Amino acid sequence: MSVYDYKVKTIKGEEQSLDAYRGKTLLIVNTASKCGFTPQYKGLEEIYQKYHDQGLEILGFPCNQFGAQEPGSEEEIASFCSLNYGVSFPMFAKVDVNGPDADPLFEHLKEEAPGILGSKPVKWNFTKFLVDKHGNVVKRYAPQDDPAQIGKELASHL
Repeated sequence: MSVYDYKVKTIKGEEQSLDAYRGKTLLIVNTASKCGFTPQYKGLEEIYQKYHDQGLEILGFPCNQFGAQEPGSEEEIASFCSLNYGVSFPMFAKVDVNGPDADPLFEHLKEEAPGILGSKPVKWNFTKFLVDKHGNVVKRYAPQDDPAQIGKELASHL
């Protein structure tokens, strides 16, 4: 299976197949609005603006599993991201990334790109997964990995 085989819900509640992103380089991120890493929205938006025309898509998936740092509704999340960080990349409905209710997309991402020492669970908000334009999960980035640094690496996959 590849990421293109999964369907997700947009932040507006509409079902969308990730096949719509076939041929694009993806950075899939679990996000939160009340996290110490929340300012990364700014850096993510910067690399999105810089590389979008070259085939980059950033897909944001809000998650409330870590310190209850994403308590809002989808509407509140969309408003927060737009007003505070000018986020223009696609945002999706809130998901679980770990546990029995983990979204199947994140189960796939964790299986294909385990963390340090082969650990599968996502450790915190703003874990990022790089997917090449063929749908292969290439790498997992830790929450503290700066989007600007990731942007430099992304360029080789566009």
